[in-house]
Amino acid sequence: MGQEKRLIAAQSLQALFDSTNASLAIIRNVAEFSTHKVDEGDVSDVEDIDTRDPAIVTIDVASQLSYLRKLKQQYLEQNAKDKYVKLIVTDIDDPPTVTDSDNKQLEKQNIEQKEKLKVAKEKLSIIEGDLRTVSSKVEEDYVRVKQATAKATDLAQKIIDARLALSRLRQTHPHPRVTVQTADKKLEDQVMEMQALTDEMQAVDQKVHDMKAKLKAASLEAESLKTQRNEVEKNVKKSESGINDDRRFVPLYDWLTGSLSIHRSMQGLENIKAMSENELRLQYSVENKHGSFRTISITLIFVPNSRLLASANVQGMEGVDFSDVIEAHLQMNNIRGMLAAILARTREWE
Repeated sequence: MGQEKRLIAAQSLQALFDSTNASLAIIRNVAEFSTHKVDEGDVSDVEDIDTRDPAIVTIDVASQLSYLRKLKQQYLEQNAKDKYVKLIVTDIDDPPTVTDSDNKQLEKQNIEQKEKLKVAKEKLSIIEGDLRTVSSKVEEDYVRVKQATAKATDLAQKIIDARLALSRLRQTHPHPRVTVQTADKKLEDQVMEMQALTDEMQAVDQKVHDMKAKLKAASLEAESLKTQRNEVEKNVKKSESGINDDRRFVPLYDWLTGSLSIHRSMQGLENIKAMSENELRLQYSVENKHGSFRTISITLIFVPNSRLLASANVQGMEGVDFSDVIEAHLQMNNIRGMLAAILARTREWE
């Protein structure tokens, strides 16, 4: 509403300026009059064109004024000569005489008129200078007002275009639209979410670092176990070389190894690792009824220096409760039944 009031005020000021600024209108009319050209189709002959063309009329008027000034000067000279001749050759008894006092009076009047003419010229020069100064200021004000009016018109058009664009946006995006408060709230939520994700990423990086450390330790342990295995194999070879007559343990060893391989292939056992003297970790790759595989780890903790199972822990099946199965088999110390029950429930998961 404030912009519309300013636009209306600027338009009214321009209208008032155009209606009251007669001097600028006259200047524009003189310029238009001087540059106007008549169309030859509007008149019938060349003389009419010459008389109706403003530029030609101006030239004719200037030449006629010059001719009239010359004619006036010739007339004054001829009149003075005529009076002088008549004064000399007249036969009148009492001819009019021109005395010295008359000449002095005329000279005095001539001097006074010259002084007045000089003062009038000075006043005219001052007025012309003031007029030039005022006209330049008026022209600057006119240019400034004209620019302000054009700017106000441009701003009004921009306001109209912005309103039309806003209307189109409102039609394109109906309610409910996102407000400033909603956008700020969403921004705060996004900042908090980014902070949480950053913290989570740092935690994951820490876990990766820990896993790398564990992997390095496991690699060192595996190398140590390989060394121990080589030594055990050497000892076995030495013992086999010392016992040449008794070969009963070889078929038993082959049968046990084959049975263990069959058990592993049937149950999906991938790895067996003794974490400590009373802790054993079994890693299985279990296939469910849909054909998908999942890796789970079952940790068995025994009572020290005995074969009694103290507790068990299942990892890799978050959301599935195995506490009832574990408790039921712990009472009977049935390790095989507990493993079979856990694997059976794992195969039934969706």
